[in-house]
Amino acid sequence: MGRARAAGQLKRHAPAAARNSAPLADVLARELPQAGVVLEIASGSGEHAVFMARRFPALEWQPSDVDTDALASIDAWSREARAGNIRPAIAIDATVSHWPLAVADCILCVNMVHISPYAATEGLFAGAGRLLSKEQPLILYGPFVEEGVETAPSNLAFDADLKARNPAWGLREVEALDALARSNGLQRTARHEMPANNLTLVYRRQ
Repeated sequence: MGRARAAGQLKRHAPAAARNSAPLADVLARELPQAGVVLEIASGSGEHAVFMARRFPALEWQPSDVDTDALASIDAWSREARAGNIRPAIAIDATVSHWPLAVADCILCVNMVHISPYAATEGLFAGAGRLLSKEQPLILYGPFVEEGVETAPSNLAFDADLKARNPAWGLREVEALDALARSNGLQRTARHEMPANNLTLVYRRQ
């Protein structure tokens, strides 16, 4: 009973995770490898990890985060789910060049690049360049700004709110991410429109 209460206190809840998990999983079914290790950067509460591990039982899910409370939440959700294909969460700061994982078959990052300094996005692409092999994907989900595409008013308001909270945050331009990808040996291979004016962008190691 005491352990159950402790686990409940550790678990975080992200309402967005409940809303976007199923649509994202439908896209991931087309983009993920058939087997191997999926490294999730900035796993947050851990709810995505549990949902996706159940949806894709042939894959090993490696959640990570830079925040210690998030790591505790991820492991609490994982223990409750009893999913045998979720590894213990590991601490990864995307801005540093050393990650405690030598290889991955896919890297997934949901709703991080706009709620972190741009150095985290640069580190994410650099890490993908180091860890991924040819044709393996880096998959990003979230709101973005695109040249020649009108930005939804809700996304403009969200961008303004983010920048008010932290000037280093904000929606990133897809074209800038494409250039960053190329500089790290990746190429964008897919763009999926998602609910609530979000996108899933897929980059693959060349």
